[in-house]
Amino acid sequence: MAGEANLTIGQVARQAGVSASALRYYESVGLIDAPRRRSGRRAYDDQVFDALRIVRLAGDAGFTLAEIRRLLHGFEPETPASRRWHALAERKLREVNALIERAERMQRLLESLLHCECRDLAECVRPQLVRLSPRRAASRQA
Repeated sequence: MAGEANLTIGQVARQAGVSASALRYYESVGLIDAPRRRSGRRAYDDQVFDALRIVRLAGDAGFTLAEIRRLLHGFEPETPASRRWHALAERKLREVNALIERAERMQRLLESLLHCECRDLAECVRPQLVRLSPRRAASRQA
């Protein structure tokens, strides 16, 4: 059961380790529910901490704000959390695998550049152009 709505934005920010402006932003983009107002000031209950932990978990998994909003509000209310995560995680995992492949290619290229002994930059790319040009490779084999 939720506690009484009596936490100020500053108290929530300190306890959650986020800035007050982040809380206002999360509210404005629909990641956390707008709290009740008391005398014109935001008055949060302790359920805000669960919402913030969900946002942080999803962010740590690499989800964008739009994807987090979809996780929270883009499914029928009775959709179990497991189905929500699965729907989003499957696509995100493909993206992460593509990023890993790109990073590995970058790593191999950077490691090869550590062995460069070229005098000018144009000299560095000439061997790669021969390797990458299908016409030149085909004419050399003929």
